[in-house]
Amino acid sequence: MRPLALAALLFVCNGCAQEYALGPDSQPHDGTPKGGVTKYLLAPGKYYPGTPHNYWVYVPAQYDAAKPTPFMIYMDGGGAVGNAQRVPVVFDNLIARHELPPMIGIFIDPGVLPAASDAAQSRYERIFEYDSLSGRFAEFLLNELIPEVAKKYNLSKDPNDRGLAGVSTGAVAAFMAAWNRPDQFHRVLSFIGTYVAMKGADELPALIRKTEAKPLRIFMQDGKKDHIVAAEPYGTFFAGSWPMNNQVMFEALEYAGYDVKLELGDGGHDMKQGAAIMPEALRWLWREYPAPITVHEPAAMSQPGWDPRGKVYSIVSADKPWEPIAGSYGEALSPAADREGNVYFADPAANRIYRANRDGKVSVFRENAGGASALAVAADGRVFANQPARRRIVAYDATGAGEKAIAQNAEVAGVAITAKGDVYFSDAAHKTLNVVTHDGKVRVVYNGGEMASPGAIGVSADQAMLVVADAQSRFSWSFQIAADGGLVNGEPFYRLALPETSWQSGVTGAMEDTSGQVYFATPIGIQVCEANGRHSTILNSPAIGGVNGFTFGGDFLYASAGGKLYRRPVKVKGAEVWNVVKLPKPPL
Repeated sequence: MRPLALAALLFVCNGCAQEYALGPDSQPHDGTPKGGVTKYLLAPGKYYPGTPHNYWVYVPAQYDAAKPTPFMIYMDGGGAVGNAQRVPVVFDNLIARHELPPMIGIFIDPGVLPAASDAAQSRYERIFEYDSLSGRFAEFLLNELIPEVAKKYNLSKDPNDRGLAGVSTGAVAAFMAAWNRPDQFHRVLSFIGTYVAMKGADELPALIRKTEAKPLRIFMQDGKKDHIVAAEPYGTFFAGSWPMNNQVMFEALEYAGYDVKLELGDGGHDMKQGAAIMPEALRWLWREYPAPITVHEPAAMSQPGWDPRGKVYSIVSADKPWEPIAGSYGEALSPAADREGNVYFADPAANRIYRANRDGKVSVFRENAGGASALAVAADGRVFANQPARRRIVAYDATGAGEKAIAQNAEVAGVAITAKGDVYFSDAAHKTLNVVTHDGKVRVVYNGGEMASPGAIGVSADQAMLVVADAQSRFSWSFQIAADGGLVNGEPFYRLALPETSWQSGVTGAMEDTSGQVYFATPIGIQVCEANGRHSTILNSPAIGGVNGFTFGGDFLYASAGGKLYRRPVKVKGAEVWNVVKLPKPPL
C-alpha cells in the first residue's frame, strides 16, 4: 500500500497518541464531477420479516446506463454517507482521477422491526443481521437489496466488480457475505471488525486456516485501544480482545494465501482511523482493476520450514480448480470409480446410472436402475447400487447387465466393498451396519445404537478399518474389521465442522487416501481428517450448496454438486478396493 497522505494523519505528542483527520481525498473539490445520493426504503421481505431497511444509493456523474456498473455495499450505510466518513465524496475524487472505476455505492442500515404498540419495544436487527456466520444476510443482499437497486441501475453481475464494507459487526457481515457467496462478491473492507466470541465470529480464524482459499481480497483495520484500557490490556469486553482477534484473523487469512492487509492503528472502537484511510483502503482494494482477483497458494510454501501436514495445497493445487464434466443431471449422486478410471454416478430422477470415462465423456451405463443411489465398484468391475424404493442392494456386471439382488429389506445409506468381495452397508432406519460376505451370507455386524443415522461408509487402504459417517452427528466412526468380517472396537473417531444453521453434519460420502487421511462429503465442502482423527482441511465445493458425493478416480478427485459432476487433479492417491496397501504410521 502506498504511503498515507501526510495530511490525513495529524500527530499530537500527547503520550504519543495518534489523532486521525480526513485528508484531501475526503474533501469536496471544485471542478470534480459529483455524484448524487438518494435515500430509499426497502420494504420488509422474506429474510427479515416485517423489517424495513433504509438505504441510500450513490450514482457517479460518470454513470453509463449502457454498461454493467461495479458497486460496493456499505453496512451501517447512514454513517458511511454522513459527514464523518464521506464515502460519496471519496468516490467522487477517486473516480475522477481514475483510481476507482465509475461505481455505484449502496449504503444500507440494519433493520428495526417496529413495535406493535407504544407499550412495546422495537426489535433491533443489527446483531442478528450482521454478527452471524450464516448465509442469511448474503441471500438478503442478493435476493432483496441488489434486485431492488438493479430496477433503476445497471449493476454488474461479475463478482470481481462487487465489494462489501462494514464497521464493527458490520465488518463480520461484509466478510461473511463474501465468504458464503464468493461467486458473487470478491472485495471486502473490514473496519474495527468484531471477530470475537459473541455469535461465533471468533471461530473464523481456525475455519479460514483449514478451508481452501476463496477468490477474496480483504482490507482490515483496527485500533490498539479498541475496547482496551490500562487496567485491562487484553480487553474490557466479555467476548475477547478486538485488536488480538483482528490480528489472529489477519494471520489466518495470510496463512491461507489470501490477498489481505491489516492496518493496526492507535485508536479505539471508532471510525476515526477508518475514515481517514478510506481513500487508501479503496485504492488498495480496487488496485489493478479490472484484473480479476484469483486464488494463490501461500508464499510460505516455497520457503524452508514449510510444514505440508494437513494443508489444502498438499491435496490440490490453486491453479487446478474444479471443472465440470459435460452435461447436467437431476442429481449426479454417489460417484464411484473402477480400476480403469471410469466414474459411475446415479441420477435417481432419470432412473439411470451414468459412466464418465477418463476423457470426461459421459454415457448411460444402466437404464431402469430403480432410482439407484449409494454406488460402489468391486475389484472385478461389478457395480453395486442401492435401490431405495425396492429396499435392496443390486449388482451389475461391468457392462451394466445382469442385475442381481444381494441384500433385501434394508434402508441403505452407504455401501463399501473389500478386495475379497465383502459388501458392507449401513441401514439408517435400523441404525445398523451389515455385511454381505463374498459367499453371499448377510448378517448384522453392528447394532450398538450409538449412531443417530449411520450413512456413508468407506474402507481404509489397508482394508483393516471401516469408516462410518453419522449424517446427524458431528462425529464419524472408525471400526476395526475382524477376521470373520465383523466390526469391532468402534469409536467416534473423527470430528467434523457443522454447517452454521444445522445441528446435523449432513455427510453423504466417506473415503480414505493411501496416507490414511479420511475425506467426507458435506454441505460445507469436502472435509478431511488426518489419520489420527484430527480435523485438518476443507476443500471448497465446486458449486454453492455443498458436495453430494465424491470419489477418487485415477489422478482426479470427482465430486457431485448442484446436479453436475466435477473433477480436479489431486496430489494424493485414493484408497482402491483392488490395491491393498499398508498405511504409514499417522502423525501423533
